[in-house]
Amino acid sequence: MLTFGTTDFGRAMHQYDTVVKNVRDAARYQSTVVAGNTLGGRCLALTGSITNNGTGCSGTALLDGMTLAQITVCDRLSCPGTHNLQPTSRGAVKLVTVTITGFQFTSAVPFAVPNITFGAISATMVQPI
Repeated sequence: MLTFGTTDFGRAMHQYDTVVKNVRDAARYQSTVVAGNTLGGRCLALTGSITNNGTGCSGTALLDGMTLAQITVCDRLSCPGTHNLQPTSRGAVKLVTVTITGFQFTSAVPFAVPNITFGAISATMVQPI
C-alpha cells in the first residue's frame, strides 16, 4: 500500500507541476499579445499550443479532466482596476494573470491517495506598455 500511495502521490505532484508550468507559459505568452485576445493564452495553458478555431482550442488537453472553462485570463481590459497601469517603483505597469481553478487529480489508487482538487494556480506577468 505504501508503494501505491507513493507512486500515486508522485503522479499528483507531476500533474501539479504541469499545471504550474502551463500557467506560467500562458501568462508569458499573454503578456506579448494584444489585451482582450485571451483565447490563445487559454489554449496554451490547456493544450500546450496557441492554435484555436476562434471559439475553442484545436487540440486535446495535456491533462485529463482539465477544461477551457477552468482557465481565466485577467488583463488590462478584463480587469482594469487591478491590471491596468498599476503603480510600481519603476513606474506604472500593465499586468496579465492566467489562473486555472478547480483542477482535480484523479487517483489511480483511491484507497491509498484520495482525489485531490488543487487550489487556484496562477501566474502574473508584466505586459509592455
